[in-house]
Amino acid sequence: MTARSLIGYCLFLGSSLISWKTKKQKTVAKSAAEAEYRAMSYTTSELEWLSYILHDLQVSVSLPITLHCDNKAAMHIAENPVFYERTKHIQIDFHYTQDKLIEGFLRTSHVSSQEQLADIMTKPLGEFQHNFLCSKLGLLDCPPLPA
Repeated sequence: MTARSLIGYCLFLGSSLISWKTKKQKTVAKSAAEAEYRAMSYTTSELEWLSYILHDLQVSVSLPITLHCDNKAAMHIAENPVFYERTKHIQIDFHYTQDKLIEGFLRTSHVSSQEQLADIMTKPLGEFQHNFLCSKLGLLDCPPLPA
């Protein structure tokens, strides 16, 4: 068993789910806020890459892109460019999200933990919560194929 957190994200183009991923973070986070902030950084990187692809396909992307997060402390770290003693342990490369907020590429939006779509990939959920998040993702229950 490991104490490393999982990163999970779901990316939508309009109302269509177009990309999703779960992966284990490379290092152990010292706090939930740090783990969430790192997840925001990874997601920001994926959003920027996807925006380049869409631009190449001549699909316009409205900026800023909204990045939903259920951790207010992580959002505060990202939104506030002032150095804090409590965040000195966070590696500089994870301040990528902060840079993209300042550039106007991103904006953050708080989402309740019950509405956090990525939780379906990173946490054990009860049946009701699992089904609720599946419906929000647009996943359909497909009937079994005939034998």
